[in-house]
Amino acid sequence: MSLLLYPMWLRKKVPNARVRTHTANILIFFVGMALLVLRAAAAVHPVPLEPNTDPKKCLECHEDKSKGKFVHSAIAMGCMSCHEIRVNRDITRVKLITTVPYKICLTCHSDKDATQIKGKVHPPAVRDCLTCHDPHTSDNKNQLLKATSGEKKDNLCLTCHTQGTNVPEKGSRHPALDMGCDACHTTHKTGERGKREFDFHLTKDAPALCIDCHDVKDANLVKTHQGQPFATADCLTCHDPHQSAAPKLMAKFTHPPFADKQCDVCHAPAKNGKVVLTQADVKSLCVTCHSDKAEQIEKAKVQHPGAAGDCTDCHNPHASNSPGLPKSGPVEICLGCHSDQAEQGKKAHVHQPAFEQGCGICHDPHGNDNEHLLRAKTPNPLCLECHGPNARPQKLESEHLVAIFDGKVKLPENYFAKVPVLPLEYGLGHPVERHPVSDLVDPKDLTKVVVALNCLTCHQPHASAQPDLLVKDQAANMDFCHTCHTGMIGPKQGTPPAQGGPTKGVR
Repeated sequence: MSLLLYPMWLRKKVPNARVRTHTANILIFFVGMALLVLRAAAAVHPVPLEPNTDPKKCLECHEDKSKGKFVHSAIAMGCMSCHEIRVNRDITRVKLITTVPYKICLTCHSDKDATQIKGKVHPPAVRDCLTCHDPHTSDNKNQLLKATSGEKKDNLCLTCHTQGTNVPEKGSRHPALDMGCDACHTTHKTGERGKREFDFHLTKDAPALCIDCHDVKDANLVKTHQGQPFATADCLTCHDPHQSAAPKLMAKFTHPPFADKQCDVCHAPAKNGKVVLTQADVKSLCVTCHSDKAEQIEKAKVQHPGAAGDCTDCHNPHASNSPGLPKSGPVEICLGCHSDQAEQGKKAHVHQPAFEQGCGICHDPHGNDNEHLLRAKTPNPLCLECHGPNARPQKLESEHLVAIFDGKVKLPENYFAKVPVLPLEYGLGHPVERHPVSDLVDPKDLTKVVVALNCLTCHQPHASAQPDLLVKDQAANMDFCHTCHTGMIGPKQGTPPAQGGPTKGVR
């Protein structure tokens, strides 16, 4: 049935039957959803009305929409500020003045328009205002559907979030959760991407946020930190602000001496409120255990200037929520120096590993023999480590992680649940069936490359203004294909196999 709904002229443009069927099914789904929305939004009104009915008439039946502890200010503007009456063949329908609810909200709340906001926007705030707000009246401030505190059944935030609700038996939970999520978060707060205060919508960043409640002069706190100065330290480098599998909200990954409370391995007693190390400088201290990293940094053909400095420029010596103990987030730690990539992160569509997971997935931060410190010599092996049909991440069950690149990169155990895997076979198959993904060679001389081709021929590795991360921020349409295939695209065109060999995958 789905193919019958696919226009004949498009069948000629898209000869692949599987692609046609898949696209047609998507069309059916969205058409069906649109009909359901329209039907729900324009249900028949039980009482006949005139198009110019006085809004006061609405309150005769809907008085409850104008009373409550917190009433939306739009109610005072009249029902017709958001609704309209339509009469057709003596049938009355009351519908919204826009096709979708959030468009109405933006007529007044234009500052909440996600398309105009730079930085991370809380996902429901993108176009789902009614996920959190009642458009008429509520018992909660800002017309929230529920409070932002209390147990899961009463807490609006816990409708989506699970923080504090699944603490392991021997773990710990931050009592601040009982004060309500808005004690630390301002849901609609946004700002420069990469800054924790804005990425996590915090009222203020740590440690200022933490010391609003925790007195740094408290004797118990001083004793817990073994007399070491901590008043200006970033609390979130060692502690999780919500919950932990360990006592005292300790971060997921800890440096062994710190975890074993062997502070004297690295620290001498503090002097005049300042940290004193057991070695002359930070690097000398770190290499007493990590001489292999020092050797890697020194011998790398492509060196990372940042790795030549103090180890604590990038690493936290105590704990972190990310493998490798990055001092800040695994993305932010790099963007502090790489301002050009920070600008890339402001684009509408970002590559998840680059701006959500960590630059160290693709790049070796300590240096190696590959251009741009990449973990593979050429682009395809790098990309197909995650996106290839033969990708096999190693499971680290005891750590609840998976590893790639021969165990050098560790990722959350559910990381690959959302990674698109390309249906490649014999070096072909993306973006359409039989399209090559690597260099086209002369069949008479396999050492001669006729057309150079790899993942970066079509895709940007970091970010784009358009979906699919296509080069030069181009849209995914036929115009993009014509940049290479001018006069060559047609239903009968075939593409010779790449590399001339029957080996699956691409390396």
